[in-house]
Amino acid sequence: MGFLIRLAITALALWVTTLVVPGVDVTGRDGANTVLTLLAVALIFGVVNAVLKPVIKVVGCVFYLLTLGLIALVVNALLFLLTDWIARGLDLPFRVDGFWAAFWGAIVMAVVSWLISVAVPDRLEGR
Repeated sequence: MGFLIRLAITALALWVTTLVVPGVDVTGRDGANTVLTLLAVALIFGVVNAVLKPVIKVVGCVFYLLTLGLIALVVNALLFLLTDWIARGLDLPFRVDGFWAAFWGAIVMAVVSWLISVAVPDRLEGR
């Protein structure tokens, strides 16, 4: 149950990101297609972050220390671009137009996800 709620939170944050950040778009044929696309991209984003982010943090820990963690913003943008690349490979109607759209998109995703997570009670997330 916690996984599904986390997926829904990420999909909702992704939807808000498409509304706020120019260059991050979901172009579904209809409402149902858009929702399914958002859920699929949220799943891809979650898998990319779960698999690659810890590896990148371990391998690049020196860069995290030298930049006082600011490299995390670049890493998040690159992971967002990787999510776009995978979505394109799966023919999902999700597009990120370049690094800066990914940079701001990743920031908006993180903030909105955090805000929604704060609003959702812990017992619903399965903690």
